[in-house]
Amino acid sequence: MTSQPRLAFIGLGIMGAPMAGHLLRAGYPLTIHSRTKSKAADLLTAGATWSDTPAAATSAADVVFICVTDTPDVEAVLFADHGVVHSARPGLIVVDHSTISPTATKRFAADLAKRGATLLDAPVSGGDVGARNATLAIMVGGDRPAFDRVLPLLQYLGKTITHCGPAGSGQLTKLVNQILVSVTTSPSAKRSRSPPPVASTPTGAIQAVAGGAAGSWQLSNLGPKMIAGDRKPGFMIDLQLKDLRLVQEAAADLGLHLPAVELVASLFKNAQATGHGREGTQALFDEVRRVSTR
Repeated sequence: MTSQPRLAFIGLGIMGAPMAGHLLRAGYPLTIHSRTKSKAADLLTAGATWSDTPAAATSAADVVFICVTDTPDVEAVLFADHGVVHSARPGLIVVDHSTISPTATKRFAADLAKRGATLLDAPVSGGDVGARNATLAIMVGGDRPAFDRVLPLLQYLGKTITHCGPAGSGQLTKLVNQILVSVTTSPSAKRSRSPPPVASTPTGAIQAVAGGAAGSWQLSNLGPKMIAGDRKPGFMIDLQLKDLRLVQEAAADLGLHLPAVELVASLFKNAQATGHGREGTQALFDEVRRVSTR
């Protein structure tokens, strides 16, 4: 990788916009594209260049970053009319930070390879706070030499960056992460609802439990939000359900039964059905409170 590779970033939502901002502030020439141009306003003011299509953004880039919602969105960015593939060329590296199907990722990687381009699946964990603070965990699958080439760029975005194996391995690792996150969120909501006898308040319960073996990132960071009624999304319930769907699809492909995931998914679905889908995952607290007071 040369000292000043040309970069493109496609997808400027809650995660993508701050991630693109870190690359721009690091001094790299950055071309950006998003379905909603207004989301690019701050980056354009800071010096980024706008492109009307993913293909146009790719034509000016050595490395293309993608951060969109789901498997069909990535497929459209890559292969639809005016998609990345139409400007792909030998040596191009595409880094997909979206959380999508591992099986589809392998197919996308093979299709891009026909053009001489390399796809790295590099989903992230850490939420909007991690994206803003450049402290994300990044799980990467794909060609190791390509990973080594983009590692200096990924270090502007995260603190824990791991090459997990061939194409699709990053996505599989992220699904493991999402199992742990989602299953931990439910008991965090229960602890915030029902303090143990040694603590007189929910806040005291969190402080007591967080320092022991039952402590977790979810409890320490989302527990106080549950108590305060703060439902602002760092990661929406709608997206958590999308990830749990991917988990269940991958489990079915592998012949696995994951009852804890099924239970947590049902709680999140109920929370979504009662209007919390666009809120943060901590809004699961409301569903736990509802079912526990029947």
